[in-house]
Amino acid sequence: MRFAYADPPYYLQGKRLYGKHHDDAAIWDTKEAHVDLVEQLVSEYPDGWALSCNPANLSWLLPLMPNDVRVCAWSKSFHQIRPKVNVQYSWEPVILSEGRIIRNRRPMVRDHLVCPIAMKKGLPGAKPDKFCDWILDLLGFLEDEDYVDDLYPGTHGIDAAIKRRIERQLEIPGITA
Repeated sequence: MRFAYADPPYYLQGKRLYGKHHDDAAIWDTKEAHVDLVEQLVSEYPDGWALSCNPANLSWLLPLMPNDVRVCAWSKSFHQIRPKVNVQYSWEPVILSEGRIIRNRRPMVRDHLVCPIAMKKGLPGAKPDKFCDWILDLLGFLEDEDYVDDLYPGTHGIDAAIKRRIERQLEIPGITA
């Protein structure tokens, strides 16, 4: 199966947070770029995809989605404190479409994850290893059968998560990758 994970610059954050990293970062300051991304995910990844987004944008993003998506939650056990915000942003939604169904999976995969943010990875919004592992679990990714296109690789967290899985599999006696 072929899956996708997308973690683009969040709406209105492109130029401000990523302008020095990428010449085209400002396109993410338009809703049109996000609409185009959703259309790409739906049309090119029928096996499944996951999209990270800002909770403040759910009100206009969700109506763009197919009816069968789920909103999963990454709750940040440690996060940045914003002094000008009355209610702190301590979670990020992950919109999930399809993925492989694995019946009676153990351990089961939950639609929420609690872990701290990544620190000192060199890019704003970089996701921690535990988050990247969770994305693969949400999609039902099997390392010997599937592909994940990380559409905005940033610090290459998804690739590293796949590599960790393959290395773990090689460590188990009787299992080969």
